[in-house]
Amino acid sequence: MAWLEDPELCIGVSMSPNTWDTSSRYNAIHISKKILPIIRALSDANLIDLARGSYSGPYVPGNRTTRIRASAELQGWFAKAAFDRSHVGRVEGEEIIILRDSKEGLVEYDDTDETNLMREELTHYNNIIASAFIDIPTLATPDIDGVPVDQYHKRTRRIFSRSDWGCNGRFYGGWWQRINSKMRREIFINDTPTVEVDFRSLHVSILSLERGVELTEDPYDLPEKVLGGIHPDLQRTFIKKLVLTAINADAKDAAFRAFRDGFPKGHHGKQMTNSELEKLLEAFLAKSPHLEDALFADHGIRLMNQDGRMADYVQRYFAAQDVPVLSVHDSFIIDYTRVSELKDAMSEASRRVVGKPLPTSNQFLGIDEGKVKSEVLLDYIRWRQTPRCPEYLQRLREHEDRTGVEIAPYG
Repeated sequence: MAWLEDPELCIGVSMSPNTWDTSSRYNAIHISKKILPIIRALSDANLIDLARGSYSGPYVPGNRTTRIRASAELQGWFAKAAFDRSHVGRVEGEEIIILRDSKEGLVEYDDTDETNLMREELTHYNNIIASAFIDIPTLATPDIDGVPVDQYHKRTRRIFSRSDWGCNGRFYGGWWQRINSKMRREIFINDTPTVEVDFRSLHVSILSLERGVELTEDPYDLPEKVLGGIHPDLQRTFIKKLVLTAINADAKDAAFRAFRDGFPKGHHGKQMTNSELEKLLEAFLAKSPHLEDALFADHGIRLMNQDGRMADYVQRYFAAQDVPVLSVHDSFIIDYTRVSELKDAMSEASRRVVGKPLPTSNQFLGIDEGKVKSEVLLDYIRWRQTPRCPEYLQRLREHEDRTGVEIAPYG
């Protein structure tokens, strides 16, 4: 599967016998330490490329994870194989409620009524998403910057952090979470256009409410250029990224470093100095002074738990109707016939979690929003009907054959 996705893609694998615990809830197919001599034998036979202690990334405490990938010879065998991706499924009972720790990694836990209910509800949600055809009609090749846009990368897990059910709790897994916002606007669900609805400035809004302040305008939109030579749109991007990074960090130097690391080589953000970042923060706090104590205080992990609870409500609401909705943490994607209903569900979710409905925004309108003349509505429906490329239509037919679900687009 890794080779089909990317021939250069490597799989991280522990070579410690202690890792392969067949009783672990995270080892659904009960792989034992007997896998280790198999890996070594495959390497000796030149069927896999093996790299010990390979590079994991910058600022990682240790780069000791062994990585493997198919060798040229094994790739030749794969290319001749009489099966494809559609013949390979996922094991029953794969754990989807994950508890992690920054040092220990995956954490074993005893199930409770709450964890069992979370797993049951998320399994129902995953079944709905698996039956839905989620794709982009203009994509001849189902790939965006290395992210596979297909029907096999939709499974969602809920992940909690720091060995604490009150930390994180977001939903992860869908390919739509890994692509840029411009391409997300082109997603179709069951061959029907979609709309993405955002909670506006979600974490800043929550922190403001906790301090008795209700935001009435964009906190990242500053009236004047703080740094010369930077376009206002880019300035807003920098301020938003910096503030959110500062909310997640527990120290200023770590936040500044993380801000720069978040930009590719050659990007202006990569070259921002500490003094320039200080100016941006000062300008932000001049507009929102009530948030000064919220920066560099490690609030992010707690706020992620709150938006995870909001997402949980929204997903359960639509899952009860067997309607697919896609979570992107602080926003949701749904077919454009249910946007008003989605906004109502998001308002109720935020009211339940933080005590007050939070503002939302969306670039495109749902066809259920407001009273619109019929001829205008028809024009809008036609405008959103992106031409389908042949490859997309072929993927749609394959999905129908695989799932036995006939896709009936709206309109």
